[in-house]
Amino acid sequence: MQKNIRQLAAIMFTDMVGYTALMQENEDKAKSNRDRHRQVLEKSTADHHGLILQYYGDGTLSVFGSAIEAVECAVEIQLELQQKPLIPLRIGLHVGDIVYAADGVYGDAVNIASRIETLSISGGILISGKVYDEIKNHPELPAKSMGEYELKNVKRPIHVFAISKDGLAVPAPNDLKSKAKTSIKSIAVLPFVNMSADPENEYFSDGITEELLNALTKVDGLQVTSRTSSFAFKGKNEDVRQIGTQLNVSSVLEGSVRKAGNKVRITAQLVNAVDGYHIWSEVYDRKLEDIFEVQDEISRKIANTLREKLTGSEAKEQIVKSPTKNLDAYNKYLKGRFYYNKWSPLDAKKAIEYFEEAITIEKNFALPYSGLSASYCLLGSMGQLPSDMAFPKAKKAAIKSLELDENLTESHASLAWIQFFYELDWKGAEKSYKNAIALNPDSAEAHQAYGVSLLVKEKHEEAIAELELAIKLDPLSLPINFSFSFVLYCSARFEDALNQYNKTLEIYPAFRSALEGKGYIYSRMGEHDKSIKIFKQIYEQTDDPLKGVSGLGYAYAKAGKVKEAKKCLQKLKMREQKEKDVALFMDFAIIYSGLKNIDKVFYYFEKAIEARVGILIMFADPEWKELRLDPRFKKLKKIIKQ
Repeated sequence: MQKNIRQLAAIMFTDMVGYTALMQENEDKAKSNRDRHRQVLEKSTADHHGLILQYYGDGTLSVFGSAIEAVECAVEIQLELQQKPLIPLRIGLHVGDIVYAADGVYGDAVNIASRIETLSISGGILISGKVYDEIKNHPELPAKSMGEYELKNVKRPIHVFAISKDGLAVPAPNDLKSKAKTSIKSIAVLPFVNMSADPENEYFSDGITEELLNALTKVDGLQVTSRTSSFAFKGKNEDVRQIGTQLNVSSVLEGSVRKAGNKVRITAQLVNAVDGYHIWSEVYDRKLEDIFEVQDEISRKIANTLREKLTGSEAKEQIVKSPTKNLDAYNKYLKGRFYYNKWSPLDAKKAIEYFEEAITIEKNFALPYSGLSASYCLLGSMGQLPSDMAFPKAKKAAIKSLELDENLTESHASLAWIQFFYELDWKGAEKSYKNAIALNPDSAEAHQAYGVSLLVKEKHEEAIAELELAIKLDPLSLPINFSFSFVLYCSARFEDALNQYNKTLEIYPAFRSALEGKGYIYSRMGEHDKSIKIFKQIYEQTDDPLKGVSGLGYAYAKAGKVKEAKKCLQKLKMREQKEKDVALFMDFAIIYSGLKNIDKVFYYFEKAIEARVGILIMFADPEWKELRLDPRFKKLKKIIKQ
């Protein structure tokens, strides 16, 4: 072999568990196990076009030209060795450059594969993130994230996954954490507990939490879990180690706020999510004469401690700037955020009242304009306000907020949503989404919305990448989990989408959108009985004879039950007469598509475009794939500014 030849390869290390101890107890059995291990390995490696480069005692080093074949080989080996006589084996895989030399193979990739193998457990297969990227579109090779780990002599943390196919052992996160140092550059900020005598001060403790969360997103090299997932633990007394596992973070910031008169006491503690030990804690007693200086001091001290503890650097610049000098206006804004974050139509309307009061008090205060824009976008998207009323108001507020402060991520994101779904200005929306992400790369909501916009433009792989990042930043967010499921569905990855919908329902079993998603997938897969059963369940849960009928009508139509589908259509028409302000155009289009009445589908498409509703479903859902080739669809698309 020539010296110093470089090659990109999938590298597999195997190692027999307990071999040395067995040699001391029963040398014949140990050698028999080693021989069986080698026989199985040699056959499987050859069958998958691999090459065994090295035997070392009870282990092996092999290389493959394909990551997929390497993983398939590893699975075959483990399943075979689970049969009697059972051979306890652990396997690790990585993809990267290797260097062939006269005395062996070298390179960082070889070291990483070896370190990953040592993390594994008997009967398990661990792979790096690079290998996962190659197999993630192969449902026959399912994998579960184990988190990021700092491995010996490896410069950067490595994201590790476990192959979770039936018959294989999947380690618990603590099994891995006991063998490697987790990356400490990820954090979740849990809701600070309101310790004030007045429960109404909860908005203030939530506001402090959000300010700290926003401040930490500005710390270079620190990944911060988004608000939705952090606030999922509000009021719960869960072990911080379990929280770290669920949110895939290595550290957690928690604390409390006690506000009385013109004084405030804030306690904060940084906890290692691996072992539950405190890294740092401090108590701040301050006056509220100027809440903004107090807030900046607290946020900067905490952020700098985190920088020093987590990233080895310290910042001296101001992190939290005073958004207004008027404490009353700021309190109104915090109350508006408190209600907006409840994500319901009634609470969004209450939030608007508080944002408007804040603006009345201080007209040059940017944040309440941003909140106002987000609230109107929410109401418009939910169909609780007519589009031509909600979105112009949302745009006016977003533009005003950016005139006052051009660095507001939420305002750029709101503007992008308005441009994309209401104004159909896809080119302008692309710019706004990128502005939002550039200002805050850790904004899960911005990545989610941008991913959805890419989906509508049929850029499926890019959309999937954005949603995967959004879930990593906000793993417990229902809207983000649903969006990821929908992206997979629209990419015709029905099994993957179904699995993701099930994961979403594990978070909240009654989440209607995920149930509907499952119903549509079953219908597309030809499992009509399952589809009808789900949509019947949704219909019954609405507790209204005229609501929840579009999915059921579609399922009946696809199953060939035309009579039942037309009954659903009749109920929809009755609702249209009863609720004249509600746009039901896409509901009609869905049932008519099931009935294959294409003329009616296009009639309601035109109505939906005029009302600016259903854009996402119309342009992304694979149900309409053939219709998008129709000249009538191309005519509708001409109004989009691309």
